[in-house]
Amino acid sequence: MSNKRILFTLFLIVFIGLLGFSLFIPLLPYYADTFGATTFQNGLLIASYAAAQLIGAPLLGRASDRYGRKPILLLSIGGTIIAFILLAFANSLWMLFFARMLDGFTGGNISVAQAYISDVTDEKNRSKGLGLIGAAFGLGFIFGPAMGGALSNLGFAAPALAAAVLSLLSFLGVIFFLPESLSPQARIELAKKAKEEFTLQLLWRALHRPLMGPLLQVRFLFGLAFSTFNSIFPLYAQKYLNLNASQAAYMLAYFGLLIVLVQGVGIGFFSARLAESKLIFWSNILLGLTLLGWAFFPNLIGILILGLPLALSGGILSTIINSVLTKVVPTEEIGGTLGLSASLESLTRVIAPTAGGWMLGALGSWGPGIFAAVIMAGAVIISGQYILPILLVKTKPTQV
Repeated sequence: MSNKRILFTLFLIVFIGLLGFSLFIPLLPYYADTFGATTFQNGLLIASYAAAQLIGAPLLGRASDRYGRKPILLLSIGGTIIAFILLAFANSLWMLFFARMLDGFTGGNISVAQAYISDVTDEKNRSKGLGLIGAAFGLGFIFGPAMGGALSNLGFAAPALAAAVLSLLSFLGVIFFLPESLSPQARIELAKKAKEEFTLQLLWRALHRPLMGPLLQVRFLFGLAFSTFNSIFPLYAQKYLNLNASQAAYMLAYFGLLIVLVQGVGIGFFSARLAESKLIFWSNILLGLTLLGWAFFPNLIGILILGLPLALSGGILSTIINSVLTKVVPTEEIGGTLGLSASLESLTRVIAPTAGGWMLGALGSWGPGIFAAVIMAGAVIISGQYILPILLVKTKPTQV
């Protein structure tokens, strides 16, 4: 199978998976309310997925180095299918928590798909390939909530079962259309070299390794700032933009469309013209200024205008940082490193809703924007001092 067909197959698999995932996200708080969930419990339910993924993603990434990308993709998607079936037939709040945590723990298919792309692309085309995954991610979040809203008229079981069916299609797509990207010999070599399991100590050491450490630090800070906007936007739209639920959904679709355009088209354009280290540095600055603008322009027109630089900087950073990470670590560490990146992103989705929501209530409309902009100032400093000055080598190093 040619690389183009493989990338297209991965695009469809990720799109179908994210479509199933996102069609239930807007409904989860309402579903939990039927079991008498408090506001605090609703918040814990949202955070439980990210907390479980924080643990599971690096484990799955490292397992894909040892046992191959395809079996781990199947394991991940299989867990998602079971989780949605449990959601459909849940009869208590604890079952909702268990289903979300199961889906989070096994939901590392994005990082494994990214590792697959690193196996089948060269360094020149890797950013474009990873951008396609980002575009599939964005498209899933455009169409998923609309489907979920329509199916919810049939009850909460209907969208959960629809998500399970979509995940099953993705599972079958991996079985029949996606060959293993690592040869048996390559898996043997990776199994010999990738001996270190994921621990907090491993994460701490990774954050302090030359170049890899600053990249992961910037990944965390960018993710925390970006998630602050994403996680509290529905509440912000209701309280300060006076939007109803459907209008807020249209706004989210607008942001998703912009991100799709950036990752599907813009990534290839910019990566062909600017060094990746420069893209990271200037995108950090742009995102910081955009979030600062969010703090001082709390109106619909301002948000619509800020949506473009927000999508541009966020789309570039989420793709390029992972692309550079695959180039500065040995081959046997790619899956585990992308898993670490995904786990840091999951951590931001645990912290950001809590911190951003508190600031929105305590400080008003400007609080989350200032908080996120200050975080991005740290990302600018790190990228300017430790990433921008370094000329990335063309060949993969044997040691970082």
